[in-house]
Amino acid sequence: MQVKIHPSWNEVLSDEFEKPYFNSLIDFVKQEYSQATCYPKGSQIFSAFDHCTFDKVEVVIIGQDPYHGPGQANGLCFSVSDGIPMPPSLINIFKEIEADLGKPFPQTGNLERWADQGVLLLNAVLTVRQSEAGSHQGRGWETFTDAVIQKISEKKKDVVFLLWGGFAKKKGARIDMQRHLVLETGHPSPLSANRGLWFGNKHFSKTNEFLKEKGKKEINW
Repeated sequence: MQVKIHPSWNEVLSDEFEKPYFNSLIDFVKQEYSQATCYPKGSQIFSAFDHCTFDKVEVVIIGQDPYHGPGQANGLCFSVSDGIPMPPSLINIFKEIEADLGKPFPQTGNLERWADQGVLLLNAVLTVRQSEAGSHQGRGWETFTDAVIQKISEKKKDVVFLLWGGFAKKKGARIDMQRHLVLETGHPSPLSANRGLWFGNKHFSKTNEFLKEKGKKEINW
């Protein structure tokens, strides 16, 4: 199947696109988009891969599924488009960056600037129906994103995987801990953060320390 995705990823994932589950998934997604309002818009479903090519991947952040409110989802986990109010989880991410690195709170929640530096902002599920969180779970996206993580783990070295919350931590089974750095903490949502499971994790400075050690460029968070 022809998938509109950056050529560097097409090379790595071409086998996946030919599997029966993926064809069924695409049929389901096409039907959903034709019958209901879904996010992100079709051209942005694979935005995470377009902004962060396979050869550029240095950090992987795993989210659950896209925001399901109008105009929020832009194909990058935790990110919202310019001019859209920041959701609570994203506010808590920026608060941690402020405390960890002393960086001022940004004007926009658009994380394309991270993706362009080599941060793959990967949701486990890449599409959702409007106002129905988790509505596209269990249809094949999880199998696809498991394969993405496994390919990165096998084909690259010294990538930092940031696993926030139980859902992301489950994906850790696909990562070779000997080849990569895996950092785990609670989810940045208020429910988790207010119970002391998020703030103070210092994942952003720890990531940059590791990249620097390996002779790589630090991320400008």
